[in-house]
Amino acid sequence: MAEPLPPTRPRIPGSGLAKGLAVTLRTMTKKTVTEQYPDVQPDLPPRTRGVIGLFEENCTVCMLCARECPDWCIYIDSHKETVPPAAPGGRERSRNVLDRFAIDFSLCMYCGICIEVCPFDALFWSPEFEYAETDIRDLTHERDKLREWMWTVPAPPALDPAAEEPKEIAAARKTAEKLAAQAEQQEGES
Repeated sequence: MAEPLPPTRPRIPGSGLAKGLAVTLRTMTKKTVTEQYPDVQPDLPPRTRGVIGLFEENCTVCMLCARECPDWCIYIDSHKETVPPAAPGGRERSRNVLDRFAIDFSLCMYCGICIEVCPFDALFWSPEFEYAETDIRDLTHERDKLREWMWTVPAPPALDPAAEEPKEIAAARKTAEKLAAQAEQQEGES
């Protein structure tokens, strides 16, 4: 034998309309959360990841960023230049000079691997996010545009004064103190 269905409440005519109007009145009194984007710029959290900025002075053309990029969206061209000796009797050295540094943002997946592997801190996250183009070929940005975005990168947060000192700084301080003590000792002997 089948179980009987539970009794349904009798419907009052217009109750659905009354509930809908109640919801409408409740939401009308609350503050809206919609922002009018082009007219009102959003408040971005600090250290927002937007696009990649290039600090060209730090780039040594080591090619690590291009090699580690999973999308192969970084294009680097360079040439070698001979540098005269620093001291008389020294030898000439060669160094790489950056000719082209471009990132194709239509391929980039914003993983940040290029920024992490850069040993010379030449790449940074910029909070800039308005770089849309009408043609996909225009999403390859050259070093002059990447350099412009570098100036929008916020300064790193201040160190916590209560944090313990990094090992590298402590080791450098000890070495400097030893050298200063040795110099004083040699002056005292003279």
